Amino acid sequence: MPAPTSSQALQALTEWWQDMGVEVDSARVDAVMRAEAASRKAPDNRSDPAKSTPRPPQRRGRAPVDWTEEARKAAAASESLEALKTAIEAFEGCPLKASCEHSVVFDGVQGADLMVIGEGPGAEEDRRGLPFVGKAGQLLDRMLAAINRSRTENTFITNVNYWRTPSNRNPDAEELDVCRPFVERMIVLGKPKLIIAAGGVPAKALLGTSAGIMKLRGTEHVFEAQDGTSIPLIPILHPAYLLRRPQDKSRAWRDLLLVEQRLNELG
Repeated sequence: MPAPTSSQALQALTEWWQDMGVEVDSARVDAVMRAEAASRKAPDNRSDPAKSTPRPPQRRGRAPVDWTEEARKAAAASESLEALKTAIEAFEGCPLKASCEHSVVFDGVQGADLMVIGEGPGAEEDRRGLPFVGKAGQLLDRMLAAINRSRTENTFITNVNYWRTPSNRNPDAEELDVCRPFVERMIVLGKPKLIIAAGGVPAKALLGTSAGIMKLRGTEHVFEAQDGTSIPLIPILHPAYLLRRPQDKSRAWRDLLLVEQRLNELG
């Protein structure tokens, strides 16, 4: 059996760390893996399309496809959450999809008054095709139960990105942009009374801000979709962060109490 490359070993170690709740600098890991891969690449591979990074297919003889516009059209044509899920699963405009087992779209009760939006799938989510089902997801379930919420009864769960990223790095701006029409349509069709943004990535993406999660959490904001939909949004610390820093669970509890209070007020 051939020995694993250093990038394969680093990938396996990174996934093991993340499963154990250890904080990982995914951007640095990704950079090391790219550098290692580049150093091993033979010169004649550089012009071989079959050995390059997978990209969304382009239409021959035509200008490059505007995949964000294609996503916008597919989202607008979806008249139900199930139809939107089908459209996302059929969408070929995100390069991440080529290396994933599943498109991870949503879970929970359709039409629930609470919508939780996370960052994107990890290894377990990619294997099972459902959001928030790994260790962080199990903690999220316990957090929701503390305010009498459950994905089986009264909560809808989704992400701002539907495909796992290499080394579980944060999705980049292009990847978030191509998913944005689907995210907005998900919110419009789901009609939640309140949105929880679980972590800095979805909070910043949904609110269009560069502010960090520590500044955003603990206060109510407003999500405004392009169709004019405005919905209260409360950012909270990501459950994966709380696994690494349990001393911050008191902050998370205060945020959950704010969510519970606002849901009661919204009726």
